[in-house]
Amino acid sequence: MNWFYWSLLAALFAGITAVLAKAGTSGIDPNLATAIRTTVVLVLAWGIVFATGMPAWGSLSGSAILFLTLSGLATGASWLCYFQALSVGQASSVAPVDKLSVVFAIALAAIFLGEKLAWQHWVGGVLIVAGAALIAWR
Repeated sequence: MNWFYWSLLAALFAGITAVLAKAGTSGIDPNLATAIRTTVVLVLAWGIVFATGMPAWGSLSGSAILFLTLSGLATGASWLCYFQALSVGQASSVAPVDKLSVVFAIALAAIFLGEKLAWQHWVGGVLIVAGAALIAWR
């Protein structure tokens, strides 16, 4: 499978995640909900690493470790905010606004990674912002 199909599966699972997370945050502290979800992801990720064969740790560079650590911190902050939003809002509103992350990713990839943006990036980004604003505005 190429990147597109993996991306579609990621989107499908993210959609399922929003609905299940909203159901799971009912009546509990959103930080506890985040911790439970994170524990499950941690066990699953390490299980996959061990099941598929341990990669060579020596191939990890200092910069890779730094960026993955920073990515993990950003993921944690995102999940904490996401679960807080789900605890007080509707999943059908929270999830689309959360997907503004796509627009931020496009902009940050251009700024920090030097990725070239085509007109499709601009139009798609505007449509995502418009869609999130339309859903959030009620």
